[in-house]
Amino acid sequence: MKLAKRVMTLTPSTTLEITAKAKALKDAGHDVIGLGAGEPDFNTPDHILNAAKDAMDKGFTKYTPSGGLPALKNEIANKLKVDNNIEYKPSEIVVCSGAKHALYLLFQVILDEGDEVIIPTPYWVSYPEQVKLADGVPVYVEGKEENNFKITAAQLKEKITAKTRAVIINSPSNPTGMVYTEQELVELGEVCKEHNVLIVSDEIYEKLLYDGNKHISIAQLSPELKDLTIIINGVSKSHSMTGWRIGYAVGNETIIKAMTNLASHSTSNPTSIAQYATIAAYAGPQDDVETMRAAFEERLNVIFEKLNNIPGFSCIKPQGAFYLFPNVSEAAKLAGLEDVDSFVKVLLDEEKVALVPGSGFGAPNYVRLSYATSLVQLENAVDRIAKYMNKVTK
Repeated sequence: MKLAKRVMTLTPSTTLEITAKAKALKDAGHDVIGLGAGEPDFNTPDHILNAAKDAMDKGFTKYTPSGGLPALKNEIANKLKVDNNIEYKPSEIVVCSGAKHALYLLFQVILDEGDEVIIPTPYWVSYPEQVKLADGVPVYVEGKEENNFKITAAQLKEKITAKTRAVIINSPSNPTGMVYTEQELVELGEVCKEHNVLIVSDEIYEKLLYDGNKHISIAQLSPELKDLTIIINGVSKSHSMTGWRIGYAVGNETIIKAMTNLASHSTSNPTSIAQYATIAAYAGPQDDVETMRAAFEERLNVIFEKLNNIPGFSCIKPQGAFYLFPNVSEAAKLAGLEDVDSFVKVLLDEEKVALVPGSGFGAPNYVRLSYATSLVQLENAVDRIAKYMNKVTK
């Protein structure tokens, strides 16, 4: 059966692939510790669950406007004003079926064939695939480890061509957990203003920051940068609502209207019940958000040093999100393996620990470990990895 060219070039999600293999081993009775998941291990807070139940009981189970409930848009606008000191109108907001869907719609409406999108590496696995699905061309810029995996203004400027349409800034980052400072964002913004390059600011992990780091949206730095920026956000990570599938895009009214029109012919609207739950997430108490953030920080502080003490592992401490991204190329060599992908497969086969190879993030010398699981499981996983490395280096 013939398939369209646009899907023939897609690379399967490395994260989902490793998670599926780990699940198959678990189902077969093996004691597998999966550190591949990109979602909090906490349940959605009770007041959000209750709001969803209440919405169902009241019969709010019908179609909604394609771009989202007006009440939800108002809550998102209020959140942006309170948290980020930026003001937006409801017409500058579109609610989508997850932040991933918001990104997909965005690239579909801003890219024509051959348009380029600059993507810093390491990158979240879906960025390049979504650009390619919109007939765009991913252009990679290496975020060097010595610069905490962040790109510089000089690097960005060097990659801009007449075909450059946008650049993606993901802060805090998946997979590295690194955060751009205000000065770094100012410098990147100057380049974007000079060349009229759209900024896609993925801020989905903004609530998960550690060691006193603060989130800064590039859109809040000046009116000019606000005009050039499309913010992508949602409640998946901040409120442990990954399965509810509510994200949103905020920015230029013309772009947002086009995204809304496209959504009307694809998903019709985000799930009604999930939208009412998200209203409660933003309008209600935020204690659970802080409880979850504090738990992630505690886990990070416990396992970071232990991980760095494993032979062949070298890791920079992340500032946000819930991932560690160590360089394990030396560990793979010590184990006599060809590459890091092979190292990941051996760890899963022999020690039943599931990591995600960095090749899926454009950084083949690294692995991603999620610490969105219990501290007991995390320590057990690190102990298993250490046991394997101690065995192969004897």
